[in-house]
Amino acid sequence: MERILVDTGFLVALGRARDPLHRASRAWLEGCTARLATVTAVVVEACHFLQLESRRSLLAWLAEGDVAVIEVPPEAYPELSMTMERYRESDVDFADAALVWLANQAGHRSIVTLDEADFSRFRLKGGARFELVEWHRGRG
Repeated sequence: MERILVDTGFLVALGRARDPLHRASRAWLEGCTARLATVTAVVVEACHFLQLESRRSLLAWLAEGDVAVIEVPPEAYPELSMTMERYRESDVDFADAALVWLANQAGHRSIVTLDEADFSRFRLKGGARFELVEWHRGRG
């Protein structure tokens, strides 16, 4: 079954009550019927940007299992490295490269992200593109 991938910006907006996109993230999530997935690196990155109480809430929500959190195995690191090299002008970080890896491994193409420029640029297996899920346009 197709899942929607979740990037850091969405989780940060969801976790910060004062974020301009907090209401939009909550509204989108409440209406979402799709299954969600992300990588551990995205969780780590989101926690970096959140205050302690928001981190705790995020981790508690993820522990409920509504989002599949996938660990990238070390044997996939060369593939992540190649993604970072291929898109070096965008300074792709580990979390974004890991989402590209997950998309290629599982065939997931839909993503909720604020990093639309990079995820529009990335190419998946067979030249496929990510499908950017609209969750914040005109909201805030």
